Amino acid sequence: MDLELTNRVALITGSSRGLGFASARSLLREGCRVCICARGGDRLREAERELVAESGAADRVLAVVADLATPTGIEHVVHETVARFGGLDILVNNVGLARGAGLLETTDADWQAAFDQTLFPAIRASRAAVPHMLRRGGGVILMITSIWGRESGGRMTYNAVKAAETSLAKALAQQLAPHNIRVNSVAPGSIMFPGGSWWKRQQDDPDGIADMIRRDLPFGRFGRADEVGDVVAFLASPRASWVSGASIPVDGCQGRSNI
Repeated sequence: MDLELTNRVALITGSSRGLGFASARSLLREGCRVCICARGGDRLREAERELVAESGAADRVLAVVADLATPTGIEHVVHETVARFGGLDILVNNVGLARGAGLLETTDADWQAAFDQTLFPAIRASRAAVPHMLRRGGGVILMITSIWGRESGGRMTYNAVKAAETSLAKALAQQLAPHNIRVNSVAPGSIMFPGGSWWKRQQDDPDGIADMIRRDLPFGRFGRADEVGDVVAFLASPRASWVSGASIPVDGCQGRSNI
């Protein structure tokens, strides 16, 4: 199936590794011009080299170092994307971080960091992207959330910010539909990739993770980042033209929600 994404411009936040990188790779494979961005310059440059080597198209990949937890970082990335590629069609809000434990152990600073690192970047990036999408006659915004934004589970702070992103996506979808801008959230389950949280836990406690897989993952394995990235590419494409305001689980039936 041709996803009709050739020469569309996509900005993916938090994209030097993991789900953001996989989303960028899937979009690039479908013909998009992509901007990847992150705080860590070394890993970001490595990601850029990998994408260029795979695609053979250095002119379709842009890497921008920026702190996306700050308003100026968001503005810088959007500006650089538009300056390089002439516009913006697709925004994938992937950056996120949430620390903390139980209610009594989690400080105000932990809560503030969770919102500053996850929800506010999605709000600011969407606000900065929409004017450029309006000039193009429409666009797509995707939030990478989690099944733990659709139902209870996971770390408390993470659950809260991912639920907020899911709600934000629905509200934006209704608000922006008259402008031909579609908004959806993608809710992955437990995804394994090198350097990711599940990968680190497996190194530390292989027996415990094996028990978790048997108990919680019906297919008997973790999901892969590319399995999420390919769903992102489809939802970003005109082939998904009647999908907006949805929360799409990509979890191998790990979640327990009926919807």
